[in-house]
Amino acid sequence: MIIGIDHVQITVPTNAIADARAFYCGLLGLEEVEKPAALQARGGFWLQVGDRQLHVGTEGGVERRATKAHVAYAVTDLAGWRARLAATGMEILDGIPIPGYERFEFRDPFGNRVELIASNVVLPSAAE
Repeated sequence: MIIGIDHVQITVPTNAIADARAFYCGLLGLEEVEKPAALQARGGFWLQVGDRQLHVGTEGGVERRATKAHVAYAVTDLAGWRARLAATGMEILDGIPIPGYERFEFRDPFGNRVELIASNVVLPSAAE
């Protein structure tokens, strides 16, 4: 029985690890966590995202812009994220509307598709 998702992996070009750290840790603010010693020789790095991890591996010869595969990050202040990313020159694309959510997508500097999504459902307060 599958009980959940442990982690998701994306890849960046082999020579782009420093740039990937700057983007994912610096701009997006994700926390790097130690990769097990047994896997360190494979390159890349791991990030903590809430209660899950994003593993950033290396891979050459891949056209990342040719795929719809992506990671969707749940965020607060979607408008703030839109402004922050647009200020860096990222091309922001609105996604097809989904009832109860606001979202947009962009490509990271390595071509990976990224979605930021926020619920716009207002829950009743306990006083109601």
